[in-house]
Amino acid sequence: MSFISLKPATGVPLLLVLALAAVPVVAQLTGQPFYLAFFARIIIYAIAASALNLALGFGGMVSLGHALFLGLGAYSVAIPAYHGIDNGWVHLLCCVLVCGLVGLVTGAVSLRTSGIGFIMITLAFAQMGYFVFVSLKQYGGDDGTTIAATSKFFGADLGQAGTVYWVALALLALVLWWTARLRVAPFGMVLRGARQNPRRINAIGLRSTRYQLVAYVLSAVVCGVAGMLLANLTAFASPSTLTWMVSGDLIVMLVLGGIGTVYGPLLGALAFLGLEEMLKMTTEYWMAVFGLAIVLIGLVGKAGIAGLLDSWGARHPRPNAAQPKTAVAVGDQP
Repeated sequence: MSFISLKPATGVPLLLVLALAAVPVVAQLTGQPFYLAFFARIIIYAIAASALNLALGFGGMVSLGHALFLGLGAYSVAIPAYHGIDNGWVHLLCCVLVCGLVGLVTGAVSLRTSGIGFIMITLAFAQMGYFVFVSLKQYGGDDGTTIAATSKFFGADLGQAGTVYWVALALLALVLWWTARLRVAPFGMVLRGARQNPRRINAIGLRSTRYQLVAYVLSAVVCGVAGMLLANLTAFASPSTLTWMVSGDLIVMLVLGGIGTVYGPLLGALAFLGLEEMLKMTTEYWMAVFGLAIVLIGLVGKAGIAGLLDSWGARHPRPNAAQPKTAVAVGDQP
């Protein structure tokens, strides 16, 4: 199957992944290490947005507290590194265990409510985490802490921009593939069904809250791993990573890219961080222009960038696509 035969909503993101693979080469040839660090940040936030997509896009759980797991992942590197531990497997184990346990507890409590109650409880947990790390003066408190001993796996140091870039890109590709498989798997279908009508899911003998809780824990762990990569990229961990504004940024990325789509998190992270960086270089009033641009994008494409690509593909069918011989019902289309 060639890229020409793919739908735009699939072909464009795959081309973007290939373009991201060429960034280290371009950065080296142009002598601009900034490109490597900037696009590594985009990839890491795309992983975090993909984690949120599992909870919000598939499970319908509007979480305003996913920055908590991003921060826990960052401090899973910073705290052991402060004590001289640079073993990446120890950092990863701490990240998975802490984020999984916190995700299980906070998810179980939050899922006892729904709607605005769920949003406020997840926000409250994130704020609690923020103030906990602010109070840890030994690890820098409000100022954060520098990471001197970054994660090392098999001799490879994630503190090097090139290494963390390739690891993050490989992890993003794995997360996107996993999301695509999960979306059509029985677990994903039950999860999406619970988002639309939890009563019907419960009526057929499946506990919707159990599926949502599992999805929330998985989302927390993946978001924590993104935080771990971010800490290695910046060699710094700060309580500011746990603020509600970071959670809001992840939601905006997801809305821009397309909630519930496979490649929406990648498209949203590229659009959000790319537009932000371009406006910063253009005007000092970039925040006002940035907010207006987000509103316009939201009004033009209610289904996000992925929805716009789907609409464009429907209006411009592929010339080599075989025409169906029989009519297909709308509900039977993939």
